[in-house]
Amino acid sequence: MFARSELRLCAMAVGSGPRRLFRTLAVALCFGTLGSAAALAAPAQDGAGKRELSLKECVELARANFPKIQEARARLERAESERREARLVPFGEVNVTGGAGILPSWRGTSLYSPNSDASLTGNMALAYQVGVEGVVPLWTFGKLRSLWSATDAAVDAGKGEVEKIKNEIELDVHRAYYGVLFARDAKLLIHEVRGELEKGIERLETKISEGEGDDLDLLKLKMVQAELEARGSEAERQEKIALAGLGFLTGLEKRVELPDIPLARSSHELGPLAMYLEAARLHRPELNMVRAGLRARQALVELERAKYLPDVGLAFAAKMSRAPEVTDQRNPFSYDPLNAPFVGLGLVMRWKLDFLPQSARVAKARAELEEMRATERFAIGGIAVEVEEAYQGAADAKARVDAWHRSARYAKQWLIRVQQGAELGLTEDDEFVEPAKEYALKRFSEMQAIFEYNVALAKLAQTTGWPSLLQDPA
Repeated sequence: MFARSELRLCAMAVGSGPRRLFRTLAVALCFGTLGSAAALAAPAQDGAGKRELSLKECVELARANFPKIQEARARLERAESERREARLVPFGEVNVTGGAGILPSWRGTSLYSPNSDASLTGNMALAYQVGVEGVVPLWTFGKLRSLWSATDAAVDAGKGEVEKIKNEIELDVHRAYYGVLFARDAKLLIHEVRGELEKGIERLETKISEGEGDDLDLLKLKMVQAELEARGSEAERQEKIALAGLGFLTGLEKRVELPDIPLARSSHELGPLAMYLEAARLHRPELNMVRAGLRARQALVELERAKYLPDVGLAFAAKMSRAPEVTDQRNPFSYDPLNAPFVGLGLVMRWKLDFLPQSARVAKARAELEEMRATERFAIGGIAVEVEEAYQGAADAKARVDAWHRSARYAKQWLIRVQQGAELGLTEDDEFVEPAKEYALKRFSEMQAIFEYNVALAKLAQTTGWPSLLQDPA
């Protein structure tokens, strides 16, 4: 993650006004923590088969391939399976039974039989029995309806969890994507300043050879030149780390490449704070998950209350028993379980009269419902604070982008005038260092503010649950 404390350190470093140019480039290393996934993936290496991706494509690939999103989708499928089970199980209370065995030959009636009651004789035969029975619920007094409502709410909560993780991953993708562009622009800045330094070093060496220049000024410029080479190598490393992070997030590993475009401010213009607060209340996945939890808890309260009442259903049964070696007793007053087909249909009721324990279960369900209501109030308040914090961060970054842009433009004009004066012999070469330092400092501060503004917008989109807010840089 781009840690907030590290951003503050970057701002402090920029605002402290370092006295040497190489310290300006040291500030650039503050973006070394871009992307939480970059720290997990190995640095990317050049190779064939790389794929150039836009920001939108990176987000789509991360949504499709990131393991945490797939994990949340699997939990959602489980919740959907449990919902199907809850809807179908009450109508599956049908049992089929069957059996077969060896019985002795029994002849006669209940009044007289030539056989004895021995269970094993020399004359044995096969006997079998098969039957089906079940109950179809007719009136449950809200039990089934409450159970179905609870499982529907569980599915909605699972959908919210998927969206929540998607939003979090999108924030990481934007941070890593802009981090790559930031690193590339930092390298260009280093190259630009280094080129100007080389020109100044050449002019100063010429003057020294003519006996006019100062050796101390030359040493200072060469020291800064060496430091720039080191910072350029570090910027290269940070770019590869951020690319590796994108590879991990998108599932393409080391085959990710970004188009050669500069870091630019997002085209989204901030609206009023109330608009983002309303969007969060409507679209934030966490709030939708809490609302689904409330519905589930309310349904469970109704389910527990309904258990005070009985269940009424339609029962049916059919059974056939056959023992060929046993005389079929056709007298209806003689019980014959061995040769007795049976068919039955009727209403049945089941009523569990545990009212005192059930009242405790109802009280427990009500307490859990109140707990969820408190969680909802906490979530609404906390999310409002998150939205306002993200909004103010974006507003502050936008103001700094504009201010640093003006400052960098003024510093560039100063540098150009000094360069022109040096070429005409109107200024000394040592006067070049200060404007070059100030231009590099202001330009980097502008790039950093653009990066922070784009990331702040991504954070605002994540806190509001409003992904359409995120747009490719203009």
